[in-house]
Amino acid sequence: MLRCFDFIREMNMLAITARLVLAVLCGGLIGLEREVRRRSAGFRTHILICMGSAITILTNLYLYQVMHLYTDISRMGAQVIAGVSFVGAGTIIVTRSNRVKGLTTAAGLWTASIIGLACGAGYAECAIFATLMVMFAELVLIRIEYRFVKRSREVNLYVEYSLPSTVQRLVRVLRTEKIPMNDMEVNRMAEADGGYRYSAILTILLTRQDMEQKIIQKFEQTDGVLGVEKL
Repeated sequence: MLRCFDFIREMNMLAITARLVLAVLCGGLIGLEREVRRRSAGFRTHILICMGSAITILTNLYLYQVMHLYTDISRMGAQVIAGVSFVGAGTIIVTRSNRVKGLTTAAGLWTASIIGLACGAGYAECAIFATLMVMFAELVLIRIEYRFVKRSREVNLYVEYSLPSTVQRLVRVLRTEKIPMNDMEVNRMAEADGGYRYSAILTILLTRQDMEQKIIQKFEQTDGVLGVEKL
């Protein structure tokens, strides 16, 4: 423990104010990165969740230390960790091409709530270090992740088509070009007129980068294909 933060662990007005300000700073720092990237939960959302978590644990400590109501002081904090999952779920969406977006934002909200609990408990060292680690993950590690993904030879193609037999033609194209297919997921979607529209996500392994556009063009020229998109 750092002795410079000893004042924040006391139960007085100065310590309470310092804990809430710390929660605002930590939550705001995490939310600022999400705001810059135009995510669904940004600056204000992260501040409110982090500060709300701090207020929750402060209320718990007040009931225990001041009101002398001897209950489980971790109970309210546990409810925050579970309850913020519903807020995080609202940031997760599945796009038309079956891509899941918003998981990083949801995880950031959940982490911000726990950082808020640490702020409310006066555990300033943990809150500050955790915030720095979250920023490191969102600003630095994401670039490393993109580099690995960019070098990966696996390509996911989302294809929409009108007839079930079209998928056999797609597989035939891959065999003709001697391109291995690692995985294929097929879905059927009902149309308003009572018919069906089909989609498939094909995971293929490319040996050369110039083959990617060629395969997309061949898929688009295949009978029954409505559209092709790289995921």
